[in-house]
Amino acid sequence: MLKCGLYKLITVLLLALIVCQNILANDENHINHINHINHVFDLDTLYSNPSIIGTTPQAVVWSQDAESVVFLWNEEGYTFRDVWMYSLKTGLKKRLTKYANKTPTEQRHAGISEVIWLDSEKTHIAYVLDAELFVQGLDGSSQQIEMDKGAIRGLTLSPNGQHLAFIADGALWLRTSEISVHGSARQLLTRGQSKKAYIESYEWSNDSHSLVFKLTDDSFLPERDIHYYAHSAVQNSHVSRAFPGDETARFSIGVIQLDSGNVQFFARPDDKHYIWNYGLSSDAQTLFINSSDLLVKEHIIYVYDVKSAARTVFYREYDASHLRPDWQVAWAPNDEGLIILTDKDGYLHLYHKKTADSKPKALTSGKWEISYFKVDYLHGQIYFLANKSHLSERQIYRVSMQGGKIERISSSKPGTHQPLLSPDMNHATTLFSNDSTPLELYMIKLANKDTEAVTHSPQASFDQLTWANTIYIEFNSHVDGAMLIGRLSLPENYDASRAYPLIVGSVYSDSVRNQYGGRNYHPTWGLDQYFIAQGYIVLNVNVRGSWGQGRLHNQGLRYSYGGIDIEDLHSGVKYLVEQGYVDAKRVGIWGSSYGGLMTMMSLFKNRGSMLRVLLERLQLMWHMPILGKCG
Repeated sequence: MLKCGLYKLITVLLLALIVCQNILANDENHINHINHINHVFDLDTLYSNPSIIGTTPQAVVWSQDAESVVFLWNEEGYTFRDVWMYSLKTGLKKRLTKYANKTPTEQRHAGISEVIWLDSEKTHIAYVLDAELFVQGLDGSSQQIEMDKGAIRGLTLSPNGQHLAFIADGALWLRTSEISVHGSARQLLTRGQSKKAYIESYEWSNDSHSLVFKLTDDSFLPERDIHYYAHSAVQNSHVSRAFPGDETARFSIGVIQLDSGNVQFFARPDDKHYIWNYGLSSDAQTLFINSSDLLVKEHIIYVYDVKSAARTVFYREYDASHLRPDWQVAWAPNDEGLIILTDKDGYLHLYHKKTADSKPKALTSGKWEISYFKVDYLHGQIYFLANKSHLSERQIYRVSMQGGKIERISSSKPGTHQPLLSPDMNHATTLFSNDSTPLELYMIKLANKDTEAVTHSPQASFDQLTWANTIYIEFNSHVDGAMLIGRLSLPENYDASRAYPLIVGSVYSDSVRNQYGGRNYHPTWGLDQYFIAQGYIVLNVNVRGSWGQGRLHNQGLRYSYGGIDIEDLHSGVKYLVEQGYVDAKRVGIWGSSYGGLMTMMSLFKNRGSMLRVLLERLQLMWHMPILGKCG
């Protein structure tokens, strides 16, 4: 008899996609109903090249004089993004590179990956194409300036405009920003002896004399083969990956002086503990490291003297039930302590802590949460993104360093913003979308909140179609009564007198978002639209473990993966059935990764309930190795 010891289980990819045609079987009323639906919604049309929703702009960068931005975009909807410029003075945009014209569209090349201004006069840009570094003048002349390095990324210009830094081959490199100076960059910082160590990120000091960096070392991670079946054959992924109980990566923060090349590392009690962010004070004399233990139960902020590397515990908070590492930290104006984003009082809010011995002062409060913030050092205020208006939204607000009145900066239009403030703090770009509008680049004047569209990406055919109508619903958990929120997409000509078939998914945490496609980093927007056009209703639920409803809500997932989250989904289905939206006999579910886990658990735990997977049509692609010793 075989006796198996500890199994180490990891789901690399679990995709359970249920295309539930048999939900509709023998339903003459539904078949007659969908005969009236616009049948141009097919997957080939929705995911065509060029894209019907366009190519989203990205990688926005301000010029040092705050008068222009560069960004990556393709106005024709093809995948290749070129560099574009937008001028605040003229209100006009201009395409600066034209590689897309030379690239066959069938390649679906993603195009340029990064771009920055290279001088204060805005006469040259630097950009990364196919992981190689190029510079170009506004006259269109370009040249490759690094020939012997791989995987270039992380372009930044020093605050004084004299140096261009970047990461390549795991190391940190530096070269002059003057185009006329030829030659290769010098290696400012190596990755060390380990080939699995690499500079993960870095930041300039305000005086441009030093850089602070994060070094990650994966050499302690076990290497293993993960086999899976695809393309009619067994495939193998050789990866460095820790399973429970294995050694993990090591993380270090250091400061390097440009003139001397001296490097100072800053020790922590355990270098396996995560580093969430870090930053030098304005005078570069002090450093904070925002960190936690591996299980994100203890949040610790260390402050160091840069010269001596002496360490002080500036902030510490422990909660054995904590689950999400949404903490962020920044220096307060004039280096008077730290601004801390923490959920220590139940919701993610901003606090000002002046010294290690002082009590944090709350700058914001309420039963809503902040996802991101940026300190305005020129005017002594803080800009932040929050769901204050509705759980599903990310709107732009600001508050003074004294707290008090919160002012909304973004327009009254519901949706999700991704802002970038100008160096003079007079404007902000924002990448904005909502349930009915694909993501676009906008310019906001902070003084009067005037907002102007910079890009328009969808193809003409986009406006000729009637897309799904998305609404938000609230209901209570059938297990413990907790308030839950769902994102519900309804077909064209929705008829409240009928009960529709339902697809739950793609299920995941943080999926109730008012942005185009809901979860825009999983491009299932087209599949959702296809389902809805065929007469289905599509539901997403802000399951326990999700952001936005406070610490108690996300802690409900503790010890309950595949438990309370499944019941939250079930609660949404029960509510829709009770309200007459959905036929209880026609419910399907699908998801990938963690969503695949929830899909499978729904199959195993709820086969007799309304939330089920139809085995007859189950198409399952999964990659779930079970490793360990048996004997």
